[in-house]
Amino acid sequence: MIEICDPRSGPSAVTQGTVGVASLSGKVVGFIDNTKPNFNHLVDDLAEILVAHYGVKKVLKRGKRVQSIPAPEAVYAELKEECDVVITGSGD
Repeated sequence: MIEICDPRSGPSAVTQGTVGVASLSGKVVGFIDNTKPNFNHLVDDLAEILVAHYGVKKVLKRGKRVQSIPAPEAVYAELKEECDVVITGSGD
């Protein structure tokens, strides 16, 4: 007898929903640089575009020391307090 196992997991439970923003005008946008190559260049370009074309009031850029571990809790606390939108990303 052959037993076949399905390695896929089901969807994870969502404990807290997120609320989108209708417009970026006047908002503060935060970025968490995950230290991947070129992400800092991407964020610099995006910051300019967001301010010039979408009316973003301010852009905060914060980083992690290492790709494989989370940013310090203080970084998350600051971004949560200061930002309307936070984007984490990858470069390469």
